[in-house]
Amino acid sequence: MGDNPCYRDPPTPLATPEILPEMTSTKTDRLQAALWISVGLAGLVLLYALSPILAPFLLAAILAYICNPIADRLENLGLPRAVAVVLVLIGVLAVICGLILIILPLLYEEAMILVARAPEGMRLANEKLAPWLRQTFGLRIRFDSASLQKLAAGNWDAVQPALEYLYESIKIGGVALMGLTINLMLAPVVMFYLLLDWSSLLNRIDKVIPRVWHPKVSQIAGDIHAVLSQYLRGQVLVMLTLAAYYVIALWIANIPSALPLGLITGLLIFIPYVGFSTGLILSLLVATLQFAGWSPIIAVLIIYGIGQLLEGFVLVPYLVGDRIGLTPLAVIFALVAFGQLFGFVGVLAALPASAALVVVLREVRTLYLGSRFYLGPQ
Repeated sequence: MGDNPCYRDPPTPLATPEILPEMTSTKTDRLQAALWISVGLAGLVLLYALSPILAPFLLAAILAYICNPIADRLENLGLPRAVAVVLVLIGVLAVICGLILIILPLLYEEAMILVARAPEGMRLANEKLAPWLRQTFGLRIRFDSASLQKLAAGNWDAVQPALEYLYESIKIGGVALMGLTINLMLAPVVMFYLLLDWSSLLNRIDKVIPRVWHPKVSQIAGDIHAVLSQYLRGQVLVMLTLAAYYVIALWIANIPSALPLGLITGLLIFIPYVGFSTGLILSLLVATLQFAGWSPIIAVLIIYGIGQLLEGFVLVPYLVGDRIGLTPLAVIFALVAFGQLFGFVGVLAALPASAALVVVLREVRTLYLGSRFYLGPQ
């Protein structure tokens, strides 16, 4: 048939690369990426919607993450897992109760001192503050109960809305505090079950990860764990060192309640500048209520100034280190941003989320520096 002019041989198929499997694979990858992005967004929406009830669970998860190595060590010593978890819980509750028993007497003692020395404080205000207000602003005010009542009665239109707002704030705050207390009572129960099943829970999560992504996800999870563990370990050392410093320094300066003041300052250091400012204000209040002149106040200012220098230039760079990537500015922004979005739950999630964000940004930076967009056409 090859000699027949009316017949033509069928065209030889072109040698085309197997594009179809690649296109199918690319499409599948995009669908999977879209699916996981949707799951992540749905998780954020769910976190926002359930934030009022998530506080005990998230607090328990953070404490379980911190205390799990202790439970593992106790288990390696031969104790049953349940017994090890119970001992860890007893230790955590003992620390929390000890802090409460230290802080509450401080507040009660200072309140009693304030009430007892209120007449002397008003006398000093009449001698020192009232003349300054009269000379500077032309205000003739006498600081005693009768004069203050007369001043409030004469400006009742301005005082009444402030009192109503204060009452509503106290009422709302009391309800919120009661709800928070009830939720926090649930945290030890959740923490017990999390510590009891920590290994099996991690294994279940590990099995859910797609096998193709498993090596990369494991690496990122390991990096996040390294950042968090180094940060927490360093911060605990900073907190204990500063607590010891403030207790000893305030005791040497003869400031009353040096032990609770130093502990409060040191243990709140993990929130940048909040622990320092809280301890400074309380210590200045205690020093002022002594009515012993400027010496205690100046001593407190010197002690906290040295403490701030010690924290910023010695302890944090040496014990925490810049290699972790969690700068004070990043921690403050994370606390404020997550607190604004998710309330108290956001404050609890701020540190783990910021550590994860640091690791993810490192990965994104590595991908960007190796991308064609950055390197240009080769």
